Amino acid sequence: MKTTAVRLHGEMDLRISEIELPKTGKGELLMRVVADSVCASTYKAVKQGSRHKRVPDGIEQNPVIIGHEMCGEIVEVGEGLENEWKVGQKIVIQPALKLESGFDPGYSYTAFGGNTVYTLIPSIALERGCVIPYNGEGYFEGALVEPLGCILRGFKGFYHTDYSTYVRTDGAKRGGKLAILGGAGPMGIGAVLLAVGYAGVSEVVVTDINAERLADAERKCTAAYAASRGCKLTYVNTADMADPAAYLSELSDGGFDDVFVMVPVAGLFTLAERICREDGCVNFFAGPPVHDLQGSLNLYRVHYDGIHVVGTAGSIPIDTAETLELIENGSLKTSPLVSHILGLRAVPEAIFAMEKPDGAKKVCYNELDIPLVAIDDLAELGKTDPLYGELAKIVAANEGLWCVEAERYLLAHAPRIR
Repeated sequence: MKTTAVRLHGEMDLRISEIELPKTGKGELLMRVVADSVCASTYKAVKQGSRHKRVPDGIEQNPVIIGHEMCGEIVEVGEGLENEWKVGQKIVIQPALKLESGFDPGYSYTAFGGNTVYTLIPSIALERGCVIPYNGEGYFEGALVEPLGCILRGFKGFYHTDYSTYVRTDGAKRGGKLAILGGAGPMGIGAVLLAVGYAGVSEVVVTDINAERLADAERKCTAAYAASRGCKLTYVNTADMADPAAYLSELSDGGFDDVFVMVPVAGLFTLAERICREDGCVNFFAGPPVHDLQGSLNLYRVHYDGIHVVGTAGSIPIDTAETLELIENGSLKTSPLVSHILGLRAVPEAIFAMEKPDGAKKVCYNELDIPLVAIDDLAELGKTDPLYGELAKIVAANEGLWCVEAERYLLAHAPRIR
């Protein structure tokens, strides 16, 4: 089986090649990757090459396929799997295989990754329960499950303690108040969507220092939508505040039960502790780019107010399955996360551009030959291109958000790479 793939050959060295995949072996699946959302973690791997903990040595001779947030369908079932998996079945991949070698799809494999038309799923992925059936409609929604699953795991990481009995309860406080610091980016928006559709909190406050990002987040994930689900949602620009802790504490009537820190900034970690109420929990969710990021917090409050600090990274198959269920039953809205669409040949450009983050999630349709296109630019592009004109109409009818109908039209009418 020949396929076209985006492969990493070295630091900042991405190439698009036609390659030959091995035959589907015993206990393996061949997957057509319809959609893969572009992840900032991939940029880190591209920037570091083999210095990255998941990227093996020797990629100059044996390049690896990038991309790990993938959704598609089975096109061939290997021996021994005929009773469990079927050709045409939709699936998503949980990419954290948890191998001692550190190998994961999108970082480590020459034939297993998300930015390719076809990929060979090795038996280890099935043995680890990392291939998950998907019954939803949109491939883009399946491609967003991996980042959303990581955020869902973050919500599970919160915990609270009744100090009269020392009984611990896991998860964000039901009916409580949540702050998402540095939360106008894609993972912050995802946290808002899960707070509303999963966690059952009563109030969410999102902060950022970038007015444009905040306005975009507020437009895509509105206070009205949150209110319809029984949650108060407020966006706050803290850029020019002399004392953001005092303002946020007053806004929350005494502090927050749970706080996500979505940007790896030590000052936000300190702020998180300051705005926690008694028995509050901080999740330092952001992944620092350096190995020695020091932060401070008031140890008096840790002891007497019971402030908890946790950090979560990644997810496990059960998180993927639960996120899929939330999408499939309509509890979790995903469209606000999509800011761009692109085809396979535009992947290197999208990855390199991550040096300066722009927008939210960029969804690649691997079989298509289209440039990187912002959803907000569809109407303008549609003045000269009928494809984008029709997509603009569909999106406009969906509150300006990407949707299943738009995806179906795109897949049926856009030019293909092969």
